[in-house]
Amino acid sequence: MAERADAAGLPVLQPASPRDPAFQAQLAELGVDCVPVVAYGALIPVAALQIPRHGWVNLHFSLLPAWRGAAPVQHAIMAGDDVTGASTFLIEKGLDTGPVFGTLTEPIGPRDTAGDLLGRLAVGGARLLAATLDGIGSGALQPRPQPAEGVSLAPRIEAADARVDWALPAHVVDRRIRGVTPAPGAWTTWRGDRLRLGPVEPLPDAPDLAPGELRADRSAVVVGTGRGGVRLGSVQPAGKRLLPATDWARGARPGEGERLA
Repeated sequence: MAERADAAGLPVLQPASPRDPAFQAQLAELGVDCVPVVAYGALIPVAALQIPRHGWVNLHFSLLPAWRGAAPVQHAIMAGDDVTGASTFLIEKGLDTGPVFGTLTEPIGPRDTAGDLLGRLAVGGARLLAATLDGIGSGALQPRPQPAEGVSLAPRIEAADARVDWALPAHVVDRRIRGVTPAPGAWTTWRGDRLRLGPVEPLPDAPDLAPGELRADRSAVVVGTGRGGVRLGSVQPAGKRLLPATDWARGARPGEGERLA
């Protein structure tokens, strides 16, 4: 985006923090009407929020007030939601609490990963943000306060949060893995080393295995969970490339009763 702005001869401000007084002075000097925001990780101070005539407008990938926070797409999948969406709202002091200009809805497919869903929302969300800015500019669009009911939080997901808990039921393991794919990426350990996992498939007729217990043959690698089992898709041992789980198992040769942890 900065490269395209430079090519068009537009000024590019890249402050280390929106609290920087020099940045705020530059923003005021430019006399901007509105500042659109997408996936910005810093809280914007009130002094900066007050500079543009129409404030700062954020594109957030949930149907607010659901999933306020840094990882709304991931948490929607992990929670088993059927539908999510995007919202444009006026940024205020609270975390994603500002009044909403517009929304769009997007179904969550049974095999969607966070990457799949975010890709679709980014396309629709760009159109929503453009329409919102047009509506603000024409005076035709006014924000509406968020309802007090239905608030949920979506804090940032760290690598430690993406470790698979095999004691959970198979359908929950599936959702949690899809929710952290591709980033930060689901993982477990095998013989003491980290093993990264791609999406898995819950099996309604899985063999009776303990949580984390492996059973491999030429056609599938199945792992037991707290209820049911899952078929592994692709795996990535530490320092190696991503490969089909069956190929990995041929080299790893899991013994009877060995487990992922």
